Amino acid sequence: MHYRYVIRQLALLLLVLSGAMGVALLYELLLIYRITAGSGETRAAYALATSTSIGTSLGGIIYFITRARPGDITSFGRREAMLLVATSWMIGAALAALPFYLWGNLPGAAPDHPFHTFTACYFESMSGLTTTGATVLGAEGSKIVDLPKGLLLWRSATHWLGGLGIVVLFVAVLPTVGSSGKKMFQVESTADQGGVRPKIAETARVLWLIYLGITLLCILLLMATGSMGLFDAVNHAFSVMSTGGLSTQDASIGAYDSVAVDIIITVFMILAGVNFVLYFHIIQRRWNLMLHDVELRIYLILKIVVSLIIAFNLWGGKIVTTAGVEKEAGFFTSLRYASFQTASMQTGTGFGTADYDLWPMLSIGLLVPMMIIGGCAGSTAGGLKVIRLWIMLKVMWSALERAFRPNVVRPIKVGKMVIDDELKLSALTYFCLLIVGIAVGTLLTLLFEPYSQCDLQTALTASLASICNVGPGQHHVGPTQNFGWMSAPSLWTQAILMALGRLEVYALLVLLLPRFWSGK
Repeated sequence: MHYRYVIRQLALLLLVLSGAMGVALLYELLLIYRITAGSGETRAAYALATSTSIGTSLGGIIYFITRARPGDITSFGRREAMLLVATSWMIGAALAALPFYLWGNLPGAAPDHPFHTFTACYFESMSGLTTTGATVLGAEGSKIVDLPKGLLLWRSATHWLGGLGIVVLFVAVLPTVGSSGKKMFQVESTADQGGVRPKIAETARVLWLIYLGITLLCILLLMATGSMGLFDAVNHAFSVMSTGGLSTQDASIGAYDSVAVDIIITVFMILAGVNFVLYFHIIQRRWNLMLHDVELRIYLILKIVVSLIIAFNLWGGKIVTTAGVEKEAGFFTSLRYASFQTASMQTGTGFGTADYDLWPMLSIGLLVPMMIIGGCAGSTAGGLKVIRLWIMLKVMWSALERAFRPNVVRPIKVGKMVIDDELKLSALTYFCLLIVGIAVGTLLTLLFEPYSQCDLQTALTASLASICNVGPGQHHVGPTQNFGWMSAPSLWTQAILMALGRLEVYALLVLLLPRFWSGK
């Protein structure tokens, strides 16, 4: 195991995150210069400046100590790649949590604010980087709207950076990664890289340019509605394209109560859940590859069918928005809220416009499997991924057929591609690990929390929402609630589940195997 090279790349990661943190600091300083800032804004500037300095200094010192020397290894194998990916998220979340923690502990901070503890800050930053969107904020005394704007921007920026993965950004902007970049990209991303670019650094750059372009378009359209200014549009575009879901409002998107905003965000959530490689094919005018993509078709069919069923189920009743406004559920109103919430749960964005905890049981029941299934492989969405679901259904269908036709050997295909045994086993194993993760997270949360505060529905949906990187669950962690009431052990449990889901389970669990470290 080439630890020296792994540590050097981690040092560069600290420098990249510190640079992004510096942008939030500059925005905070600009605000202080332009307006008479309160103590909260001033503390935020100190917190961001200190965190940026710590990250830059630490990253620079470590990189200097581990800098390349003649004869050093400049590439590494799959073990080193998996170690780098896993530790990047753990260490990255720690640095990303630092501004929150310092702001919550500087003189003048409220002692009962969630950011007074590092656990809550680490949970918030892990939620941001893994694009989960769960938050400890929202209760009285810790409202999201009361957070300094510099910290809100940094909070959303962690989403955007985590969207296509810190490691992909790493490969795109740091040529020192070299040939080992491909191994890291394979571990971090489930995308089919074939046909995009022959070199991994070029692939990463193309994907990030597409990601950036769609983000800018989303910002412009949100501003054009007149309901959002530049600051809110930027923050929400960062959250939408990363399918993260952290908002600048306590009532999430429901705070704007705008049909135009709902439609734009619904469309961009759907776009963010599509395999980004398909966008490259569209740029190259290879429309047939998009039109014949099986996963895309299933993804869109699921979205349309579930949205329509929920809309009909809501029709004629009452819909309570996340802002607490009650509305008559005519068909188009029902379709508006059903489409938004289905896209939000399916892509793992976690935005809310309605309190779906109050919806009929059929509608709530349909949202849960959408949370598990998630979006397309190669997208910023979380969950199982549509392609794995389709492979599993194909395997089960094949098994049923062989029960009465044992002599028939029929290859399993997805489109024109034949699915080999390794891919079948991988899909089934991942699903099993996902279920085990949800079960363990549920049991631990029930163990750590009193039943009066945390019932089975709360613990189960919190764990499901964390490992599938959705954010809000149901009941005490529903769309109008938060995770701030949880004890430290529960918050650490949920943070680990977020990392497991974002790293597709394997990259983190392999660190527990002794053979991984021994190299045997």
